[in-house]
Amino acid sequence: MATLQDIYVSAAITLLSAFAFLVAFAILRLQPINDRVFFPKWYRKGMRSSPRRSETFVSKFVNLDWRTYMKILNWMPAALRMPEPELIDHAGLDSVVYIRIYLLGLKIIVPLALLGFLVLVPVNWTGETLERRKDLTFSDIDKLSISNVPDGSKRFWAHIGMSYVFTLWTFYVLYAEYKVVAAMRLQYLASENRRPDQFTVLVRNVPPDPDESVSEHVEHFFFVNHPDYYLTYQVVYNANKLATLVAKKKSLQNWYTYYLNKYERTSKRPATRTGFCGLFGTSVDAIDYYSSEIRKLSEAEAAERDRVMSDPKAIVPAAFVSFKSRWGAAVCAQTQLSRNPTIWLTEWAPEPRDVYWNNLAIPYFELSIRRLLMAVALFFLIFFFMIPIAFVQSLANIEGIEKVFPFSKPLIEMESFKSIIQGFLPGIVLKIFLILLPTILMTMSKIEGFSSLSTLDRRSAGKYHLFILVNVFLGSIITGTAFQQLKTFLHQPPAEIPKTVGVSIPMKATFFITYIMVDGWAGIAAEILRLVPLVIFHLKNTFLVKTEQDREQAMDPGSIDFATSEPRIQLYILLGLVYSAITPVLLPFIIIFFAFAYLVFRHQVINVYDQRYESGGSFWPDVHRRLNIGLIISQLLLMGLLSTKNIEKSTSALLPLPILSIWFHRYCKGRFESAFAKFPLQDAMIKDTLERATEPNLNLKAYLKDAYIHPVFKGSEPERPQSIFEEENNPLVPTKRTSKQGSEAGSSHGS
Repeated sequence: MATLQDIYVSAAITLLSAFAFLVAFAILRLQPINDRVFFPKWYRKGMRSSPRRSETFVSKFVNLDWRTYMKILNWMPAALRMPEPELIDHAGLDSVVYIRIYLLGLKIIVPLALLGFLVLVPVNWTGETLERRKDLTFSDIDKLSISNVPDGSKRFWAHIGMSYVFTLWTFYVLYAEYKVVAAMRLQYLASENRRPDQFTVLVRNVPPDPDESVSEHVEHFFFVNHPDYYLTYQVVYNANKLATLVAKKKSLQNWYTYYLNKYERTSKRPATRTGFCGLFGTSVDAIDYYSSEIRKLSEAEAAERDRVMSDPKAIVPAAFVSFKSRWGAAVCAQTQLSRNPTIWLTEWAPEPRDVYWNNLAIPYFELSIRRLLMAVALFFLIFFFMIPIAFVQSLANIEGIEKVFPFSKPLIEMESFKSIIQGFLPGIVLKIFLILLPTILMTMSKIEGFSSLSTLDRRSAGKYHLFILVNVFLGSIITGTAFQQLKTFLHQPPAEIPKTVGVSIPMKATFFITYIMVDGWAGIAAEILRLVPLVIFHLKNTFLVKTEQDREQAMDPGSIDFATSEPRIQLYILLGLVYSAITPVLLPFIIIFFAFAYLVFRHQVINVYDQRYESGGSFWPDVHRRLNIGLIISQLLLMGLLSTKNIEKSTSALLPLPILSIWFHRYCKGRFESAFAKFPLQDAMIKDTLERATEPNLNLKAYLKDAYIHPVFKGSEPERPQSIFEEENNPLVPTKRTSKQGSEAGSSHGS
């Protein structure tokens, strides 16, 4: 068990490493050779030029101005200087709402920490219960926890009272933040420039028609049912195979360019092997080999492109339907189009760069099956993953290591080495187990068939949150305790087991302190130093880049990883809520992390990240819901813990808290969530009216023409039938149906 000295050692190492990577960041970001890596956003906006255009050779690579090195922390005030409205224009609402989550954590945790140290720490410290227990190993930190208060003591009413204060404060902060973010989203939607998704609806599960193709059926249906506002459509092609060929061809072209540049530098014909990654197979001339492979792929690509354009079966039962106004699109997206609720399904179209084209070809019935299978797979992943984590966690301590590796006992027993192991090993082990998890969860979300990148991120974040909630939080508390106390459990009456677990839960605070320092600081270091993008950029710059355009393509700014970053922040807030009334000593570590992470991510949003899409902060309801879940978990854990302390009426005294939390969540959901799911018709009409007044000659059809074409068709749009809506003054709707034409024209939506 980690002692106070172990925490001091790990904290000292963390602070030293933090200082080290701050110094490294300050040095790396000032070098002209790294400027494109640390400030790529300004290059893409055309507002920054390379400092390598210098007179001397050395100064093109190294910053020789010693005065700039004296301002090592200047980036911090610079990160705070840009006002929020300007930041929204610069980086988008998604990025701004994301960094507000760190600010929200500070707003919640800082008052909790102050009250906890002023009220609860003195109550816990003077309890003097642990010192009288001979059957339990504890540290000095545990004396500051609720475990140090004797059973049946009236001191516990201080914890009950403060839990009400903490809950009400959290309610206030969450409500205020939800209100602010909802207002920001509505203002953003009302003030942003024209975008194709404002006029477009994604229609899925178009029903088959024996007399019309999908294209004709879509246009006929919307011309009948939305005659005043329907404008145009774009059917969806199953071009997944074509997209794979295009991506493979692009990869081969990069290798061809690499070997061609190498030949120009050395005048020696390079060689490669035809097997996996050029490591196996027959040795051949690299330039000739890749030239031949590119030629073959070009032929296959052309054949597949012709097949997709000419084969009616390549058109899937989905389409992007655009309207003459935002008002018309809002009405269509937010209403049921058919008496059969399983066909003609509509939703707001994602913005064009947010579309995940691979999933648009999945049939509606198959979507339901996929999501059921992935729900089952997630269940097994979460609960079976707990077994190895619990086992390794039980070994990630001095006693466990000595049992498995007895020969290491002399080294481990050294005081300095022992402190490092107990201060860092548990967090490092858990971090290693979680490295591949985000990739697995994102793959599962893609299999589920969601149609936009933003939805994929939100669904993956939900899975990741559930995983770390069960495995990292509950798993570390319950299973870790079970493994470590197994012998005690086997030799004590069943009625005493909850008390043993109850005592051990507060003692897990030391583990979570090390976890925050390892996981949190490692994440911040990776963010701010950008070592992987730095290495990749210089490798590309050395071997592939020959022109300024090549250099811009090699500069990949990356984007915020919402799918993993959001749940991690929410885990830290959960830890703060749980341990605020149990072991407040944990809270300063969370506060330090949030404060520094807020600075770092604000800096990255301003200077680095270029978001792949913009959803207008649509993920905020998920954030709010998970924080409410964390609040309820903290209340239930405190209720269960106090039930083992022989406190009469403690359960009934705390029971209103989770009930209030559920009511609070439902109230906020009804009050604010519609702003993230619907677009007010009033705002849509205002924007349409202003646009007609300021741009009366706007050709909206031309503006939307290429917006939702699959990327592989850009520049070569597949031909489609002549639009029937061009004869707008004709009250009859032309159709290719030969039977029951008159009746079906008016009732096709019910087919």
